[in-house]
Amino acid sequence: MKWLDHLEEWIIASLMGAATLIIFAAVVHRYATGLNTPLQDWLLSIDMAWAQEATIYLFVWMAKFGAAYGVRTGIHVGVDVLINQLAPSRRRKFVLFGLLAGAFFTAAVATMGAHFVWHNGANYAFHAAFGLDTSAYIEGPTTPDLEWPTWIIYSAIPLGSALMCFRFLQVAWNFQRTGELPHHDHGHVDGLDEQPEQAKA
Repeated sequence: MKWLDHLEEWIIASLMGAATLIIFAAVVHRYATGLNTPLQDWLLSIDMAWAQEATIYLFVWMAKFGAAYGVRTGIHVGVDVLINQLAPSRRRKFVLFGLLAGAFFTAAVATMGAHFVWHNGANYAFHAAFGLDTSAYIEGPTTPDLEWPTWIIYSAIPLGSALMCFRFLQVAWNFQRTGELPHHDHGHVDGLDEQPEQAKA
């Protein structure tokens, strides 16, 4: 399961790239429609009103998966001054309790989020996709500009929270075995350590 090690980075980078391209296209479109060119009528016929809404949703998804990344890498803000003053055995118990409490909370959010998404139109969509009877289900609301089913947007809650729960359990398991927590060095720049070695070679 090596692909899980950097799952959040891939998701966040993809979402950020998509948001950047959408905003770039929307800005170019906005300025180009103001220019008196042969393409002006064609550009005015293109509706880019959905761009802002799409970007907001992409950033919501980034935030949910960014939280899981924070747990995995140890960059979440925490007040551990008192816990660090405890004896190692007692500190270990408090840290494990905190990690497991985080896992429990995010599991609860993921479960309630999945329940909400399912009853917000996902049940209708899945039944319709498999050719099953949909008479007992509602199609669910859609977003204002994109007119996408809102359950797709809200899926960030159960998916992001479930990944965050997994990362809490992963960190707790590693801490139980090694006694080490993930630590993020804010002064570290990826690739910088290798440059002197490459220069010597």
